[in-house]
Amino acid sequence: MGRLIDGAWHTGSIQAGKDGRWQRSASLLRNWITPDGAPGISGHGGFKAEGDRYHLYVAWNCPWAHRTLLFRQLKQLNDIISVSVVAPRRTDQGWVFEPTGEFSDDQFDSEALHEIYTRSQPDYTGSVTVPVLWDKATHTIVSNESADIIRMFNSAFATLAPPTLDYRPVALVEAIDDWNQHIYDTLNNGVYKAGFAATQEAYETAANKVFETLDTIEHQLSKTRYLLGDRPTEADWRLFPTLVRFDVAYYGAFKCNLKRLIDYPNLWSYARDLYQVTGIAQTVKFDVYRKGYYSPSNLRNPYGIVPLGPALNWHIPHGRSSMLQTD
Repeated sequence: MGRLIDGAWHTGSIQAGKDGRWQRSASLLRNWITPDGAPGISGHGGFKAEGDRYHLYVAWNCPWAHRTLLFRQLKQLNDIISVSVVAPRRTDQGWVFEPTGEFSDDQFDSEALHEIYTRSQPDYTGSVTVPVLWDKATHTIVSNESADIIRMFNSAFATLAPPTLDYRPVALVEAIDDWNQHIYDTLNNGVYKAGFAATQEAYETAANKVFETLDTIEHQLSKTRYLLGDRPTEADWRLFPTLVRFDVAYYGAFKCNLKRLIDYPNLWSYARDLYQVTGIAQTVKFDVYRKGYYSPSNLRNPYGIVPLGPALNWHIPHGRSSMLQTD
């Protein structure tokens, strides 16, 4: 995948630790946009919410980038925050752009995403990941942390966009954070821990936690329409990118194959409930997920064979709108 060291690009591949367990690199660029540019929750202030000031770099197949596309859609920011999409498959240059078309960089005509990082910080050292939130005014990366970006989208641009649901209401913050932490460690990131594990023990530990968490969520959804009651929150939308990739990618490519999403009655209908929200299907690219996760890999898929299926109908009525919340 490669990384930048003092602003120079170095090629390299994913490596597990000595114990066979894989660990995700931390996001290093964590500034904050606020309505008036005052300091935010993390990082530094000075970034004011303004129309057509910010640009989002994403990849269709990245679940972390998918979070930001979801909130851009949910908060009706499509006309306020512009987007560029990198090509679906990485090369020895990491995430790259094509010269023209859907996967081009219409801001700077860059060839690779690492050029955006060094344009912001010439001596940058670290991984080059999506999403990236770019400030057109100061020519700086605001953030490459999806968890922060979705919270900025949720609240910072409220005066610039039509009224929408608050996905992180104050009364539910503690409960949302509890779900987020558990789901991130064991499921969102857990499928990667399983998929990139270098020992049988590391793989089984991660994969078992994936399904323990799915079982926990399935039980919760037997009682409530969403994770925290009768309205979706940030926790639901952080879970969604993993669910839409599960059967088409993680089940096979990452060996998370004890059960499929469609084997969980409540989870499957819940996932369709979220998918069928207006505009959300436009952020989902099943064919890209298949091609991306089954791209050539010396360890997992040396010939780059992309499976035909599974054939899933995400438009089946979900039937959850009539659920009554119970304790």
